[in-house]
Amino acid sequence: MNHMPSMNRRAFVIGSATLGTGLALGLDIPFGGPTVVRAADGSPEVNAWVVIRPDDTVVIRVARSEMGQGSLTGLAQLVAEELECDWSKVTTEFPTPGQNVARKRVWGDFSTGGSRGIRASQEYVRKGGATARVMLIQAAADEWKVPASECTAANSVITHTPSGRTTTYGKVAEAAAKVTPPADVKLKDPKDWKIAGKGLKRLDTTDKTTGKTTYGIDVKLPGMLNAAIKACPVFGGKLKSFDEAKITGMKGVKKVVRVGDNAVAVVADTWWHAKTALEALPIVWDEGENAKVSSATIAKWLEQGLDDAQPAFVGNQNGDVKAAIASAAKKVEAVYNYPYQNHATMEPMNATALYSADRCEVWCGTQNGEAAFAATLEASGLPADKCEVHKLLLGGGFGRRGQTDYVRQAVLIAKQMPGTPVKLLWSREEDMQHGMYHPITQCKFTGAFDADNNLTALRMRISGQSILFSLRPDAMVNGKDPATFAGLNPNGEAAFGYSVPNLLIDHSMRNPHVPPGFWRGVNVNHNAIYVECFMDELAHAAGQDPLEFRRKLMANHPKNLAVLNAVAEKIGWGKPAPQGVYRGLAQLHAYASYVAGAAEISVTDGNKIKVLRIVAATDPGYAVNPAQIERQIAGSFVYGLTGLFYGGCTVKDGYIEQANFDTYNSMRIAEMPKVESIVMPSGGFWGGVGEPTIGVAAPAVLNAYFAATGKRIRSVPLRDQNISFA
Repeated sequence: MNHMPSMNRRAFVIGSATLGTGLALGLDIPFGGPTVVRAADGSPEVNAWVVIRPDDTVVIRVARSEMGQGSLTGLAQLVAEELECDWSKVTTEFPTPGQNVARKRVWGDFSTGGSRGIRASQEYVRKGGATARVMLIQAAADEWKVPASECTAANSVITHTPSGRTTTYGKVAEAAAKVTPPADVKLKDPKDWKIAGKGLKRLDTTDKTTGKTTYGIDVKLPGMLNAAIKACPVFGGKLKSFDEAKITGMKGVKKVVRVGDNAVAVVADTWWHAKTALEALPIVWDEGENAKVSSATIAKWLEQGLDDAQPAFVGNQNGDVKAAIASAAKKVEAVYNYPYQNHATMEPMNATALYSADRCEVWCGTQNGEAAFAATLEASGLPADKCEVHKLLLGGGFGRRGQTDYVRQAVLIAKQMPGTPVKLLWSREEDMQHGMYHPITQCKFTGAFDADNNLTALRMRISGQSILFSLRPDAMVNGKDPATFAGLNPNGEAAFGYSVPNLLIDHSMRNPHVPPGFWRGVNVNHNAIYVECFMDELAHAAGQDPLEFRRKLMANHPKNLAVLNAVAEKIGWGKPAPQGVYRGLAQLHAYASYVAGAAEISVTDGNKIKVLRIVAATDPGYAVNPAQIERQIAGSFVYGLTGLFYGGCTVKDGYIEQANFDTYNSMRIAEMPKVESIVMPSGGFWGGVGEPTIGVAAPAVLNAYFAATGKRIRSVPLRDQNISFA
């Protein structure tokens, strides 16, 4: 959300229920004068990012969401680095979206997605830490009546160098809170980092492993009721009617409510009673014309878009592709496709809402606190100073919790039961069949060679869905969805990693009724499979080694080439593999990071794959926590390989068929390959971590499968090709 409602109250006091660690505990916010802003425990706020308690505990505020990716720890490291505090005394809390609005968005963007949690906020959070350090030093200097330039800070201790006097942050925090902040501060050179840049342990691990952490699904409030919901199974369909009388006497049932124009919810004393009654509720749906749609009809429509005669948006173009293909000594053609994928988060969608005529509060896990706040305002009909959203840690996000449909539903239900907190929890079936899915696409390639087997032209046509058309139409550019061309652009943070004399990459936009969403890696997932598998096809068609073939096209892309060379060396490319072991490569530039992967697999009976080993290299520019980057790489491979082997959602009679984990499986620990990470930050830019490497997992394995069997797989998931894990 770029637009936030304006505030019209001179004073704004926010109180949050204390449900567990990681929550903002409330602030008393004065307007005007040198009054100190205080946390709920009375500790002074040095600035918006830093609260220091008398015992020298440093509370670092983190605006971005934590969903297992480690941003909470990484952002705290950046603030602590510039603050020069004692890391062993650092804790964190989330400010709330309401506080952010009330304070003119002092914490900036709350959105967490696109691997931007750290890279898009690193500069201003570092300045937050540096500014607080300067204010603390100034407070100590004022007390000693010495120039601040004679004082230094380290490990939460301030020292007056000439005299050797010392004091701690906790002792001067009160005075520091009244110091006028400096107009500007100088940030450290990353080469001088002592806290950032180190593989420190995560700050949230202990509470998670001991069960202390509160997720949305754990929320309990006095007098709380529970709601189960069912929406029309066909996207775009409506709720026609329901027979409430049939379940009125069922155990625990308090109320049956219509939710918007497409859903009905049962509110009961327990969620199980609500779910049981909902299953017994007679419901009539108006499924509409979309009930005629199937995977086959969608596939046929997308296939038509591959025809060059169909209109398309150009994403990358140079030279004269048509002429180069016409005069080619040899041509190679291929068609690939990629299915819908489900986010399948461990924690289903949920939110707890408490509504009254003059107040509405929501507790939930969200990737975008401000969007959840805006949804609360809209659904409740109340102004910004009457609403609040309390952010909790997420039991999985992967892009799904960037949307706010479940928040809106919770508020609409609570609005029909004023004064009573209601927790809405989607069933697994509701979660799986009412998601926002990785977009479905097809892709057609033509590659052209001259008589010397040099690649002279590459034609790439994508036909399929646009995420921005559905979710962010304001981000469309003259009707084109720029996100479609992730990893394919002529320049920028997701640029094509090869130089081809004649190139044309375009997109024939076709939007089926199934809603698309930002799914970890987003368009990179299919684009990387398309490009890297076809590059492998071209290399073999030219009779060249896949690595050497790529290298010839990457002379103008040194950072792409550096990560590719790193994985090739580590995997032993060019040296004989052990008996029965086969290798594949892939590389990518996405989310401003350069990544590559090399896989080793074995194959039995022609259709049983064991992924033995994956080597991954990433250059994110700067590495705030290298150990966490390694975990993110491994985690991204779980997601990427799940999509390759098990994923894929199909459509029947307008609805998603896969309703639970029996039909939409996920990788198990025993199936995971050995992952060897090479973190090689080259500096000079800030790249993402959580999503880029997911793109190289599948094509590296698919290329290794071809090396093993001579068979090209151009359609996933592999389960549909009768290929499974060994």
